[in-house]
Amino acid sequence: MVQQTVQGPSAAYAKEMERLSAKESLLVAFRDAGGFEALVTGKTTNLQRIDVNERIVSLERLNPTPRPTTSPYLEGKWKFEWFESGSLGLATARFLFERFPPELANLSKLDVVIKDLYASIAASLKLLNSIESGFMISSKLTVEGPLRMKQEFIDGLLESPKVDEESIPEQLRVAFSQATNALQQLPVPIRDAVAGGFKIPLGGSFERFFMISYLDDEILIIRDAAGVPEVLTRLDPGPSPLAEPMTEYVS
Repeated sequence: MVQQTVQGPSAAYAKEMERLSAKESLLVAFRDAGGFEALVTGKTTNLQRIDVNERIVSLERLNPTPRPTTSPYLEGKWKFEWFESGSLGLATARFLFERFPPELANLSKLDVVIKDLYASIAASLKLLNSIESGFMISSKLTVEGPLRMKQEFIDGLLESPKVDEESIPEQLRVAFSQATNALQQLPVPIRDAVAGGFKIPLGGSFERFFMISYLDDEILIIRDAAGVPEVLTRLDPGPSPLAEPMTEYVS
């Protein structure tokens, strides 16, 4: 008698356990590689990079979302955990980080909010442990298939610094007081413009295509046209599994 193998609940359960294990393994690899700061400052070793990339590939093959570009899971607030040379995340992070010595500035995080096919990438920078500033890039997303999207960049905004006066070093307090007084003497329209930040129009002059290779309620993995991966983890609770899908693309 020939015994047949039946693919039932036990097989589905085993695959789900494999996926959850692969997720946990990837998160552990991020921590072992030194986290966000080591990645941005270039301290991540080649061995750590290949280890993380191996785990990324292992998780991608277990993607539970067949049409991620129209999935409700795509919307929400995400944190960049990993990016490689050539990626938008790494370019943004290093552009900000390398303009200040590490003892003066610290790029603490790089997040993105996706809502109604718009994405806003926000970087937080802290100077001298007392002056906080941010940089935001707004972009429009277009669904081009079940896995592929186009991203068109609209504008950038350099936010006005926010100062924690109590943490300013003693030797800089006189200079800070003089700068504050000078700002208060500016005409109101100029002062309001400075307070509102500096906007940089991009006018759709820069765009890119990317593919979503993995998406669930906690992790998002995308690859650009060159295949470079970016891994993000969710910061907000996320949508209900029963939520309606986003608008479908037209082929």
